[in-house]
Amino acid sequence: MEESRNGVWRNRNILAMGFTSLFADLSYEMGNAVLPSLLVVTLGGSPLTLGLVEGISDGASSISKSFSGYVSDRLGRRKPLINIGYLMTGILIPVIGIAGSAVQVLVLKTLAWFGRGLRGPPRDALIAESVDSGEVGRAFGLQRAMDQVGAVLGPLLALVLGAYLSYSQIFIVGLVPGIVAFMIVLLVVREASAGYKIDQGTRNPGFGESIGMLPRRFKMFVTGAGIFGIANFANTLFVLRARDILAPQLGSAQASLASFGLYGLLNAVYSVASYPVGQLGDRWSKRNLLVAGYVLFSASAIGIIFVGASLAGLALVFALAGLHVAFVDTSEAGFAADLLPEQLRGTGYGLLHTVNGIGDLVSSVTVGWVWILFSPFAAFGYAASLSLASALLMVVLTR
Repeated sequence: MEESRNGVWRNRNILAMGFTSLFADLSYEMGNAVLPSLLVVTLGGSPLTLGLVEGISDGASSISKSFSGYVSDRLGRRKPLINIGYLMTGILIPVIGIAGSAVQVLVLKTLAWFGRGLRGPPRDALIAESVDSGEVGRAFGLQRAMDQVGAVLGPLLALVLGAYLSYSQIFIVGLVPGIVAFMIVLLVVREASAGYKIDQGTRNPGFGESIGMLPRRFKMFVTGAGIFGIANFANTLFVLRARDILAPQLGSAQASLASFGLYGLLNAVYSVASYPVGQLGDRWSKRNLLVAGYVLFSASAIGIIFVGASLAGLALVFALAGLHVAFVDTSEAGFAADLLPEQLRGTGYGLLHTVNGIGDLVSSVTVGWVWILFSPFAAFGYAASLSLASALLMVVLTR
């Protein structure tokens, strides 16, 4: 049974996808908060190890994103791939808790992120199709905000459990919310009326042809987003840097706990800001909000270079980083919906997610490598400079 669009944007699908995102993020953000300490303290890794895990897993996500949106367009159904994706992340991220080496962590997170990539473009297409065109920003804003409620609760729960459980055990606890997320999307979310039906009696365009049919302005937008992606490293590198800064003052264990709390703050700011940003995007320019997000990321990267061992200063840096994610994630998804025709939405979101995933691979590995080879200052300086350049490029490309 299809979920029809009736002008009420807070409908069954939007709310269900919001709660699905909340529990899914609670599961794997609990793990993300612990991951730097698990890799470096327990398994003897380095910033480059973390960068490789994050970068390669993001690369796997980009591969699955590249075709999942197109496949959902061809099927005329979004849910099958969404279901598979939430099941993979719900199970595989908690299993990292029993990994005995960095290589095992890499394999498990890569497989989990492949599933995350499968669900991303069909999910965004389903959200866009579940509301009227003038309500897309608010719909994505609410979904992103609920997503980040889970992302706040995850690190905070890790902070509380860290006093009683090992890093590995904290990962395993994440199995419960991960399975809850899968059950919500399986039982509650319905296919949305996309405004079109695939005519099986006519030739459907191939993947390459579908990419070629995407609007030129959308392709220019994706180019600008891709340049920013090369700068936009994983937030766990912020967490690792905060831990390193605080360890001489607080000791290793307390510095790890403090970094969990700072990561929770980042996600809290993201959660609080996402809906207002989405609402503002429906009234103003989503493109300009996106550019503002790029500038905020540059500010946070510069901040982590100069902040020193100050909890207040680090809190400000993590707040800026959270604000940047709210601006970028919400505005990017809404801007894409404005630029894409409905029959190519899955394909378009797939291309966007793929380019972002490739950027995440390059940025996280590059920042980790430059950190080890030169210094953290050089690594974060690279990201700050390139993100400012991408802000200017986005203005030029999408004018």
